[in-house]
Amino acid sequence: AQPPAAAGGGGPDGGSLAEGGEAFGDRSLSQGLSVLVGLGLCVTMLGLGCAVELGQLGQQLRRPVGLLLALLGQFVAMPLLAFLLALIFALDEVAAVAVLLCGCCPGGNLSNLMSVLVDGDMNLSIIMTASSTLLALFLMPLCLWIYSRHWINTALVQLLPLGAVSLTLGSTLLPIGLGVLIRYRHPRAADLLVKISLWSLLVTLVILFILTGTMLGPDLLAHIPASVYAIAVLMPLAGYALGYGLATVFKMPPHCRRTVSLETGCQNVQLCTAILKLTFPPELIGGMYMFPLLYALFQSAEAGLFVLVYKMYGRDSYKQDTLGEEEDTDISYKKLKEEEVADTSYGTVTTEEHNSIQMEPTQTAL
Repeated sequence: AQPPAAAGGGGPDGGSLAEGGEAFGDRSLSQGLSVLVGLGLCVTMLGLGCAVELGQLGQQLRRPVGLLLALLGQFVAMPLLAFLLALIFALDEVAAVAVLLCGCCPGGNLSNLMSVLVDGDMNLSIIMTASSTLLALFLMPLCLWIYSRHWINTALVQLLPLGAVSLTLGSTLLPIGLGVLIRYRHPRAADLLVKISLWSLLVTLVILFILTGTMLGPDLLAHIPASVYAIAVLMPLAGYALGYGLATVFKMPPHCRRTVSLETGCQNVQLCTAILKLTFPPELIGGMYMFPLLYALFQSAEAGLFVLVYKMYGRDSYKQDTLGEEEDTDISYKKLKEEEVADTSYGTVTTEEHNSIQMEPTQTAL
């Protein structure tokens, strides 16, 4: 019996991405790769939990703008964008599932780092990442089920392991909860773990690129059609634009717009690769496994260009806005000091004859 992916069409544009998947099922290195993906995901989620403070969560529950933006950006805009791109480029079911899975993923830790570099709202960035990760437990399988209906007649989509996807998402709650507890009890250790998780994100992606190239061999490029490269380039770029437009609709200040833009376009590619590697049969993983890695490459490159442009052209305006706010504060403070009459006495003491002491009340200017 041939694997389910063999039933897919895979035209010249969509490409048959499953042809390279046999390398993952035939080599013992695949098991080690699964362990690496699982450990990398745990470290990333632990770092995310360490970045969350309970006080921030309480503020967001009282004014849940970050939660609403995470919901609209990650589970309305991005899944719809992934679905439309898969239709426009006429992807087969294997590539379409990979694109949809990446589009339905929550935000990733890369956005937190990039938000710092563009002087964004770090609290908003962390809350959006954490909120989208928790919402993914319910909304990610729902989005996959809705948008995969177009390919429902294919064997791969009929075997789409939504239960395994939910189980993988549920397993991320444990390291996130542990990270929140560490932040509450040991803030210094939490700061260290956040830095470790960011570095592990970069190191893990580099190792995954090397191991995947080794396992697929010289035929790697032959199994990735040009349409998949095009989607990997366009999807994060469109996500950044959609996020910025969404924040503009909510009339957020410029630094928050930059934050929402990065949060929307940056997906949790480690979660995507973990789901592909741990929930799908090994003979199918080859072609599908490459898309989140390509997405990680281009989302990082485009976010880096975003930061570079901001450093060159937008940093001065940000400093002027900040300086203007400080000057307004100083002027208001000086005006208040001029109007204020400093007199804190409640009365004066006068001395009369025979050493008698008399209190004379005086008015205190407020």
